[in-house]
Amino acid sequence: MTTVDLLALRDHLRPVAVALRERALAVDADPGALHALLDAGVLPYRQLGGFPPGYLDDPLRVRGVPVLVRTCVERAVVAETLAWGDASVVVGAPGPSMSGVVVDDLADDEQRDRFYRHVAQPRTWTFFGLTEPDRGSDAAALETAVAAGGVLRGHKKYVGNVARASLGVVFARHRPGPLGVGVYLVDTARPGFDAAPLVTTGMRAVQLGEVRFRDVPLRPEDTLGRHLSPSRRGLLGAVRTFNRLRPVVAALAVGVTQAALDYVRAERSSFRADERRLLETFDDRLHAARALVLQAARGADADAADGTLPAAAKATALDLAEEVTRAVPALLGPGARWEHPYLDKLVRDVPGLEMMEGTRTVQRLTLAQGWLQGRARHVELV
Repeated sequence: MTTVDLLALRDHLRPVAVALRERALAVDADPGALHALLDAGVLPYRQLGGFPPGYLDDPLRVRGVPVLVRTCVERAVVAETLAWGDASVVVGAPGPSMSGVVVDDLADDEQRDRFYRHVAQPRTWTFFGLTEPDRGSDAAALETAVAAGGVLRGHKKYVGNVARASLGVVFARHRPGPLGVGVYLVDTARPGFDAAPLVTTGMRAVQLGEVRFRDVPLRPEDTLGRHLSPSRRGLLGAVRTFNRLRPVVAALAVGVTQAALDYVRAERSSFRADERRLLETFDDRLHAARALVLQAARGADADAADGTLPAAAKATALDLAEEVTRAVPALLGPGARWEHPYLDKLVRDVPGLEMMEGTRTVQRLTLAQGWLQGRARHVELV
């Protein structure tokens, strides 16, 4: 998409973001209210789901042009724009979500059709099973495993939508070593699949949950990338997927940051000189973070193998979102978080973004590895 198209996409979705904000507190108080929001038709979740051609009869149209939201740049723009209203609903909505990116990258034609034909049904949720209670989002240290007999055993935690999903992807180890991690397409109706929602302080519409796999049967056709070499279909093959997901999570953080800055300005008509300087500094940093996110998204669309830029985008955007949401309530006086519940919601939602596709610790390790590799190349050149 061109810059003009991206601006048009933002403009097209702003009324949706406004509608999400109007309903944000109701969904935060009761995640079940998400169904009422979907009933109201204010969120075109199927049109924003990133379905391939042939699975939607009514794609999103922006100025008369169909937009499938298939590129990382398009997904980032959608995520940022709608997160201004409610990031929790963006992630908690039905559709392919993060699993769709994995399927796009690793699945063969039959697996891709199985996934999208199922998810194209109205109000069908998916899940992305990576994070583990004791291992976090470190895919190389997974304990969930494919045991003898082809059954899945293990425990995932902080998985969005898992208690209401009907299909999703699971990262699990089938043998030791970096080539021993596989990605599996799993139906939640299978025996041994036991999922339940968790009580969380933020991102409540996502209904983060945990799932235990008690000898969940797997079939050969469940292995994503079965047509690829072991290096492509395992952990190393999933790196491209992570590089495409991180800019989108970063974009959600950018949207939340913009929402917090806009909110405090709407609630106060004037600021002291030092307060103006603080807000202007935040504005400048937000502009830089947004540019970094789009640069990372464009790199992902160009199949850039280096994960440094996506990791930098996510770490930068989340750091800023955390700092801004914690700083701006003070500009509205003592007790601002309780007097302004939407602002309080933004503060509580940011840590939930941290859990998506690796914490900032993981991102900083990626950045450090990228720096070391760069130094090594520099030494070789010298």
